[in-house]
Amino acid sequence: MKKVITYGTFDLFHIGHLKLLKRAKRFGDYLIVAVSTDEFNKLKGKKSFFPYEERKQIVEAIKYVDKVIPEESWEQKINDIKKYDIDIFVIWDDWKWKFDYLKDYWVEVVYLSRTEGISTTDIKRLLSGISDDAIQ
Repeated sequence: MKKVITYGTFDLFHIGHLKLLKRAKRFGDYLIVAVSTDEFNKLKGKKSFFPYEERKQIVEAIKYVDKVIPEESWEQKINDIKKYDIDIFVIWDDWKWKFDYLKDYWVEVVYLSRTEGISTTDIKRLLSGISDDAIQ
C-alpha cells in the first residue's frame, strides 16, 4: 500500500483545497492530511477564520482523505514520515525545493501547482473589502 501525506491550514475550504486532496490521493492508496493547529498557525503568524477542530472535521469529511492528524510544528514532518511509513509527500508548489530534504528519508517529494484563480488569502481580502450594503 502506498501512503501519501500532505499538510495545510485548510481554512475557508474551497475548490483549490478539494483539487489538491484529489490529486494527492491519486499518488497512492492512503492519504493522510495534517491540518495546522491554531497554536501552530499563531507561530507562523497566521490566523484562521475557523478553529482547528472545525477545519479538521471538514477535511475528514472529504472522500479522498483516509486520516487527519494535527500539524503542530515544522519539525514533525520527519517524524510523521517515519511513524506512518509514508511513501510520498505532497505539497503546493509555492514551497518548491523547501522540502527536498525529506528525500533523505526515502520519501518521494511532489510539488503540485495551485488551482488558478482561487486562494484563501484572496478570499479573505475580498471579504474584508465588502461592506454590509454590498451584501444585501
